Amino acid sequence: MHRQQVSPQAIAQDTLTLAGPDAHHLLHVLRVREGDEVGAFDGQGATRLYAVAARTPEALTLVAKQPLFRQDVRPVRLTLFVCVPKGERMEWLLEKATELGVDRIVPVLSARTVVRLDPRQAQAKRDRWLRIVQAAARQCGAARLPDLLPPTPFAETAPLMRACTALIVAALTPQAKPLDPVLDALDPDRPGQDWGWWCGPEGDFTPDELRFILDHGAIPVTLGPLILRVETAALYGLANLGCRREGAGPARTLPQRTENGEQKTERPCGAT
Repeated sequence: MHRQQVSPQAIAQDTLTLAGPDAHHLLHVLRVREGDEVGAFDGQGATRLYAVAARTPEALTLVAKQPLFRQDVRPVRLTLFVCVPKGERMEWLLEKATELGVDRIVPVLSARTVVRLDPRQAQAKRDRWLRIVQAAARQCGAARLPDLLPPTPFAETAPLMRACTALIVAALTPQAKPLDPVLDALDPDRPGQDWGWWCGPEGDFTPDELRFILDHGAIPVTLGPLILRVETAALYGLANLGCRREGAGPARTLPQRTENGEQKTERPCGAT
């Protein structure tokens, strides 16, 4: 089924008309016809099923087939702090982070971030990133868009970190802990939480930057013996945190039977 983002005001209407870029995508890319179903979402948790009632070369009329449905707010928010990688890797990361259900994305400009943006460039970059996030949400069935912040200087992340109830940073230091026991200590059943996940740039954090993050309560964790790219580390953490948030609970050993009847063990989603 085709999906389209509309405004919160539009999704409350039983009949709505789409024109401009939204209609163009449905008409000339997806080639919808009268009677085709279109799922609408407002990016804030509301969804509704419509059918195409009429079409012209420039516009579509949709009629609601079901009442408005509002998705419950998750008890735990996931915030990604990520130092912006160069090239198209940030765009790919935004798409996949949206698919993994991230709630807020903070693109960070740190000392070793290769990308440098003036205010005009930063706004243009955010506008493009937002279109990528919207397209990813449309494709994956998300009812909510992540809150995508503008490119943020490193020092300005302090209040955002203080708002997190748990903060974890991927670190290459000897003091970094294994990820699994750190995740075991999280309680996804307690509402009103915001779990923050930090990933540094190419070249890693400077010592002062890592100290700044740790001084705000972050727990340093290791992701294993290999050094991961920024986007890989970001998605690794989001996938593990997402498993815990969605009810995977603490990692545990699950008994499995082999062909000869002996027991072996497997680690569930979220284990390392």
